[in-house]
Amino acid sequence: MEKSSRLLELLRFLRDPHLVARFQHICGVRGTFSGGGGEAEPSEAHNNGACYHQLDADHGGEAAGTARKRTAGFKNSPHNGSLPEHSGAMTDGADTVKPLRRNSLTGDAGQEFRVENRFLYYLFSFGTELGNEFFYITFFPFLLWNVDAFVSRRLIMVWVWVMYLGQCTKDVFRWSRPASPPVVKVEMFYNSEYSMPSTHAMSGTAIPFALFFMTCGRWEYSVTLGYVLAFCWCLLVCVSRIYMGMHSVLDVIVGVIYSVLILLVLLPALDAIDHFVLTCAYAPLVIVSLHLSLGLFSFTLDTWSTSRGDTAQILGSGAGVALASHVNHRLGLMPDPLPERLPLSLPALSGDLVGTAALRFLLGVLILVATRALMKALTISLVCRILAIPGDDVRKARQHMEVELPYRYIVYGTVGFNVLFLVPLIFSYLPLC
Repeated sequence: MEKSSRLLELLRFLRDPHLVARFQHICGVRGTFSGGGGEAEPSEAHNNGACYHQLDADHGGEAAGTARKRTAGFKNSPHNGSLPEHSGAMTDGADTVKPLRRNSLTGDAGQEFRVENRFLYYLFSFGTELGNEFFYITFFPFLLWNVDAFVSRRLIMVWVWVMYLGQCTKDVFRWSRPASPPVVKVEMFYNSEYSMPSTHAMSGTAIPFALFFMTCGRWEYSVTLGYVLAFCWCLLVCVSRIYMGMHSVLDVIVGVIYSVLILLVLLPALDAIDHFVLTCAYAPLVIVSLHLSLGLFSFTLDTWSTSRGDTAQILGSGAGVALASHVNHRLGLMPDPLPERLPLSLPALSGDLVGTAALRFLLGVLILVATRALMKALTISLVCRILAIPGDDVRKARQHMEVELPYRYIVYGTVGFNVLFLVPLIFSYLPLC
């Protein structure tokens, strides 16, 4: 009983939004809420509107009292990271900014805040982008077209499973984002989604460490350097989510542990999964049906939100890449290097190498942008006609789940397919192969 109380006390402490606010304060983030930002109840805070789940709902007494004592220092500090009146001199040279992107569901632009440490602001803004869509749609294609298609397609498999399981787990726990106040919302885009676990922390752990384990022994490089880079990547992404006010410390820790457990199961099975995808005659049917089934299951866990669309987009992309892998193998395109050629050596950096890589990337991106625009126009128009939903205003049409889900699956499934099949095929007919 005593151990259970201590564990609950620790979990409450790690989930306390004042711990996040304290870290933001140390990093130079100051809120500008009117009236000094008095402490808000969870139902009044700027969270995702989900039911606030107390860890100690049925466990009062000593543990709760101890936890309150441990966080008393944070709760007596300025709310929202805002400064008391007598410390106004600390804001000299501070920049007043607003979150870069509006809330993806509500359109809320958020409230202004002050940044006193510009280096940390830009560092953690970069760190959080390592888990956002723009990074995924640039990093994976670049790795595939210019570095190693074998590693890239397997890394995408890992990413799809990690993100899918993370999103589903969020819908099971349904924990709200850290309350604001006291937390300053440096980012607003994902504020309407659930919090536990941090999928940024999950992808920020899975991608660098999976990349490290897949390339270690396949490519010639310093193992120590590779591990350090993977660790720094993971640490930067995880800490950035606390800095942004999007996650509690507990969300991030659970995300890292969850991701490690998934990797322990998935990495040893990648050879068998990849072999099945490439060689089995029924692989295309299994790929399509599996990804659709996973999506339909996830949509039953909670009401419709932008995270459902993100899940469909991830599953569609993964299905498209897997189908392209199968087609490439059947047609003998993009064969994997023979075992006797391993380990691969990193090529010497030269102007020709950089120029060719840049041309591949730019041409490939143009093809993908054109693919997305074409498929978006065709898919939304077709689905709206079938369902008798007005399609004049695309934004309003996509607010219907019946339109948004097929749109995400079909469009990003096609994009994923072209990433690994059409674009490399075009490269083979140009002096870019």
